[in-house]
Amino acid sequence: MAMKILVVGGGGREHAIAKALSRNADCELYAVMGKKNPGIAQICREYLEISETEIAAVAEFAYNNGIEYAVIGPEAPLEAGIVDLLEEKGIACVGPSRMAARLETDKAFCRNMMEKHGVAGCPLYRVFHDAEEAALFIRSYDGDLAVKPIGLTGGKGVKIMGEHFDAEGAIEYIKEIGGDVVLEERLIGEEFTLMAFVDGAHIVPMPLVQDHKRAFAGDVGPNTGGMGSYTMPDHMMPFVTEEDYEKALAIMKDVVASLRSEDVIYRGMLYGQFMNTSEGPKVIEFNARFGDPEAMNLLTLLSSDFCDIVRRIAEGTLSQSDVTFENKATVCKYLVPEGYPDSPNQGDLITIKDAGEAYIYYANVTEEDKKLYTQTSRTLAFVGMADTLKEAEEIAEKAAASVEGKIRYRKDIGTQEVLDKRIAHMKEIR
Repeated sequence: MAMKILVVGGGGREHAIAKALSRNADCELYAVMGKKNPGIAQICREYLEISETEIAAVAEFAYNNGIEYAVIGPEAPLEAGIVDLLEEKGIACVGPSRMAARLETDKAFCRNMMEKHGVAGCPLYRVFHDAEEAALFIRSYDGDLAVKPIGLTGGKGVKIMGEHFDAEGAIEYIKEIGGDVVLEERLIGEEFTLMAFVDGAHIVPMPLVQDHKRAFAGDVGPNTGGMGSYTMPDHMMPFVTEEDYEKALAIMKDVVASLRSEDVIYRGMLYGQFMNTSEGPKVIEFNARFGDPEAMNLLTLLSSDFCDIVRRIAEGTLSQSDVTFENKATVCKYLVPEGYPDSPNQGDLITIKDAGEAYIYYANVTEEDKKLYTQTSRTLAFVGMADTLKEAEEIAEKAAASVEGKIRYRKDIGTQEVLDKRIAHMKEIR
């Protein structure tokens, strides 16, 4: 009998989730998405086009279709309590409860929890709920700070003194966002992402990924939801030592155990965003779901049955042997509308001339009469997978370069030149 799985969300990450699940012929897919994703719609038995935060309607759709498992893509429905509601209706979820999702949805909760339980890798921080008090602290602080709104910001809210603005600019920004902010020491180093499947007790890590947040080549411009990412054939990063990796994984395990000690069970994907500093990995943030674009790299690499992983996460029986990945490199390049992220142009026709060997994942794109049109967010992504980073980058680049229309992408993602810079920077700060 077919296993009925609901995918919640309609972006590139969710297209990757749906594609990975669809590799199992016994999996019957359903979806809920705010806007119709043509890639997801094509492989689903049925879908509902509605905001993912309208959780009562989502739960009704799931219940009426006899859904057994739900995989939650974005963070907003997690914050709205979608998992709690679905589980009340007997639908098992790959995604944390509203309480557990606070690791992402409430940055103050995350830092306070790490401090309370003595979890390593926590930067020096202060929580403020008043803009004037925060301003006094900034003016008295000797050095630069990371300014983090406490709630969700779609990956675009964190700003760094010395990069995005000076002290007075930081104070103005805090006033704009209402004063609820976490101020942290500015971490210097190289970022890497470690994601893991979590079944409540067991953590199974995935290959390391590096995302590129900045809008333009050379890591300049405003932060975005992510312009692309890459993985290496050995599932590591050349600027992350085995000791760094083990420390990062231990931090993730300690976080899950700390929540568990307070009767908060974490199930789903746990995303650890780390800065590798001269003192080893420090936690930039946790996300309570797959990253976007990183999910596209990792789920392209996944060689074991994702449906089986979903079932085992729900049952609490996941083990390392259930999760395998190809020993290959991947490069993901996101195409975005002209003007993205500040003033994206929408409704422009785009034409994919030759995707070649690249995997294609649709994101914020509409399809009419078999033609694709841009919307206001990231459009679609190509993932190249090959034995080497160079070959994977060439596959992704060839596909991205073939697209005609008013779009752009970062040509430098996955190149040896960018990787060499990362390695040199890490050597310098060590």
